[in-house]
Amino acid sequence: MKRRIWDIVMIMIGALIFALSINLFVIPNELGEGGVVGVTIILYYMFQWSPSLVNFVLNAILLIVGYRFLDRSTVVYTILAVVFNSVFLHLTKDWSIDSNELIINAIFGGIFAGVGIGLIIRSGGTTAGTTILARIANKYLDWNISYALLFFDLIVAFSSYFIIGAEKLMITILMLYVGTKVMDFLIEGLNPKKAVNIISRHHHEIASRVNVQMDRGVTVLSGQGYYTKEAKNILYIVISKQEVSKLKKIVKEIDKDAFITIHDVRDVFGEGFIDITK
Repeated sequence: MKRRIWDIVMIMIGALIFALSINLFVIPNELGEGGVVGVTIILYYMFQWSPSLVNFVLNAILLIVGYRFLDRSTVVYTILAVVFNSVFLHLTKDWSIDSNELIINAIFGGIFAGVGIGLIIRSGGTTAGTTILARIANKYLDWNISYALLFFDLIVAFSSYFIIGAEKLMITILMLYVGTKVMDFLIEGLNPKKAVNIISRHHHEIASRVNVQMDRGVTVLSGQGYYTKEAKNILYIVISKQEVSKLKKIVKEIDKDAFITIHDVRDVFGEGFIDITK
């Protein structure tokens, strides 16, 4: 229950930050955007239609079409994200910031958008629209969510060329790229993991120390040296980046001749890490 409340709070904060990116940086500088919000902005520039209302209507339609591709929890969180986002778009429509530097505004627009969407996705929701397409691409094609979102957003952004012109379009693409990198870091880079393989004659002692001192699970794999034909046990351990130095210290104390390889890990699901249903 506490986790669900925390997720909802994060979705609310993410929706507010994303709304601020639109009302503080995008619309005042006549920039474009990606996804459904990009369409609402184009309609706003052309007909002065309310971005909050159009955003809600279009996302509701897309959510009805795409709900079957998402699990129940994601659908509920997405509905909350769409409602919060539309409400905050309306509440902050008259907010402003004293800055006339177009590039700076575009960069911060990207940062705000990336943080906002990143918080929503990390909490298990989406902002509907192209984010639903990105989640579907991630689920069925194993696409990186951030870059799938960038792909779909660019399609919408390029369509705004006829409204905002070439220069504003190029700045919009820069803003979308910044937002993608920020979102990518927020979704996957705040808690980087390392996968460690250790080959040692003293693997029992190393595994025991890791279990007791680091409270981490250890998997023992069977291997064989190609040249010596000698059977070897390989320890496989997944730890956080901050725990690498502690693990190396343990191995060094037990076996200075141990062979260690360390790899970056993008996603880790399971006990002690991230719930695979997220």
